[in-house]
Amino acid sequence: MTKNTLTFKPDWVSPPGNTISDLLEELDWSQTEFAKRMDYTTKHVYLLLQGEASITEDTALRLEKTLGGSAEFWMTREQHYKQALAEKEELMKLQADKPWLKELPIPYLLEHNLIKKPQIKTD
Repeated sequence: MTKNTLTFKPDWVSPPGNTISDLLEELDWSQTEFAKRMDYTTKHVYLLLQGEASITEDTALRLEKTLGGSAEFWMTREQHYKQALAEKEELMKLQADKPWLKELPIPYLLEHNLIKKPQIKTD
């Protein structure tokens, strides 16, 4: 049997609001109608759909009652979104360091035994 070591790492981030928007479209509900059913303002619903308002425990319970899915599903969806945002931000910081790293005199450091050449391990 072949072991699959590839993992799905998208270069995009999808807020939970995208899932909510899809469900609203399926139910043929407007944002205003959804806001009334959730007992939220339309502004809060807009922010929720844009990913600018977080899904709290209270929101997750309201979503469970209004759209379905468990509160745990909605909280997990929010957690994955926040984690993906943090990873994307960290990657952007690392990318910003690339030009600086290219200035390091690696050949000189190797030649004078100031650093060791990395050993590539193959399993």
